[in-house]
Amino acid sequence: MSNQENTSVATEESALSVKKLTFWEAAMIIVGANIGAGILGLAYSARKAGWPILLLWLIVAGVCTTASMLYVAETTLRTKKPMQLPGLAERYVGKLGAVLVFISVCANSIGCMISYTNGSGNILSEMLGIPRPLGSLLFTIPAVLVVWFGLKATGMAEKFLSTGMIVLLGVIILSSFLSGKADVSRAMYVNWTYAVPVFNVSIFCYIAQYAVPELARGLRHDAKKLPKAITIGMLITGILLAMVPLAVISLTGPENVTEVATLAWGQALGTWAFFVANIFALCAMMSSYWAVGGSMLTNIVDMFKFKSENHKPTRVIALICTVLPPFVLAYSGLVSFVDAIYLAGTFGGVIMSILPALMLSGSRKNGDMEPAWKCGWYSAHWVQGIIIALFCAAALYAIFDLAGVLPSAW
Repeated sequence: MSNQENTSVATEESALSVKKLTFWEAAMIIVGANIGAGILGLAYSARKAGWPILLLWLIVAGVCTTASMLYVAETTLRTKKPMQLPGLAERYVGKLGAVLVFISVCANSIGCMISYTNGSGNILSEMLGIPRPLGSLLFTIPAVLVVWFGLKATGMAEKFLSTGMIVLLGVIILSSFLSGKADVSRAMYVNWTYAVPVFNVSIFCYIAQYAVPELARGLRHDAKKLPKAITIGMLITGILLAMVPLAVISLTGPENVTEVATLAWGQALGTWAFFVANIFALCAMMSSYWAVGGSMLTNIVDMFKFKSENHKPTRVIALICTVLPPFVLAYSGLVSFVDAIYLAGTFGGVIMSILPALMLSGSRKNGDMEPAWKCGWYSAHWVQGIIIALFCAAALYAIFDLAGVLPSAW
């Protein structure tokens, strides 16, 4: 990473308001966005391939996605006007870039929120003995309220909930390994036949790319903290993503892993673990919903050039467009929990591997100012080429998977 003095931190007026975030609020938005439905589906999606393959893909996907996020970070720091991804893509790549990145944001966000809606309904139905749609509704109402109140509310809520979530997760993971029922050798098998789809799910688990422009708005007053917040947030994410499937598969064996992993966790450790694990799961989905929903809402405002995100009728329309489609699709019977994760990660990942590289190149030629921080060696063209090739190959596999030509992982 190279540093250079910032010649200007001035911002132009835009539809997106600037609210200051602290370093840990920004880092925890990354953790909160990433640790959602994906972590709950990882054990199930990796049960045929094995945990070592999952760990490999988590490292590869994590490094590639972090580099891509840092490309977006530098692009935002070269741009005076606060913009979301569609606005940045339109400025530095063109109208087609804006449309593609908006489609990617929508596909990934809606995929996420379908899985949160499905997962929360399953969990609350099991815990409280209520119908699944009612469980989803009880989850969605508080989730939507925080999204309504905006970036600063999301940052504060993420810091509180993500910290509690990490503590809960630590308790349940430690209990798993100390229970006497866990056998790590159960997870230490490798089957490369089912390896590639696990990479696609791993991509989905690092979905916080969409939050980077939000973080850039919140940290404009101290831009050098932005790449550090992204990197720390992604590192915490990677550790948690690796530990949960290891604990679950070691405890239950691959044959007993449920689609939402915490249900199997509770069955193996007893009633207290069932409640702790599923409260963690709800926290994980809630924190991710806040980050993803807030990002999609501001992307809608930016893409359609609404006057201001703080204009109440505009905010109501954008919120309805964010919240309603996932809820309807979750109960349409068309998309399962893990399928939503898989498809969103695959096709959103392709666009988000290509566009940030093009945006970075455009901003270095036509940006408004020299930033306080710039990407280092990992922005070289050969690195960008490897990232794009990996994500495109994963998408190609997914197409053949859907056509029934290649094996599915679950």
